[in-house]
Amino acid sequence: MPTDRGPLGVVKSYIDALDDQRYAEALGLLQGNVRVRGPSGETFGRPTDFIEMLRKYHGRYDIKKVFVDGDDVCLLYDLKTTGPTVFMSSWYQVKDGKIASIHTVFDPRAFGPPK
Repeated sequence: MPTDRGPLGVVKSYIDALDDQRYAEALGLLQGNVRVRGPSGETFGRPTDFIEMLRKYHGRYDIKKVFVDGDDVCLLYDLKTTGPTVFMSSWYQVKDGKIASIHTVFDPRAFGPPK
């Protein structure tokens, strides 16, 4: 776990908590009014709703590349779930030591019914 509590440290701590299924810890790294947007423009109104959705997939992050620009952190990664492994990109904005917004892009068909 990183000791740096700058934007990258916050995001890495959040990812580590999710990977280890420490959902309460991950929730504590999100601002209460966090804005979470998905690939189709869907949003989550409450951080607890978002964490509950993540809990269903038990995903693990396989980070391929990280970009940092001030308070912005962008990750390119494979999310390995109990179902498919999906390539994703997430843009995190960190304010006051917590994640203020997450915008994730991926092909949502990967989580749809099998063809």
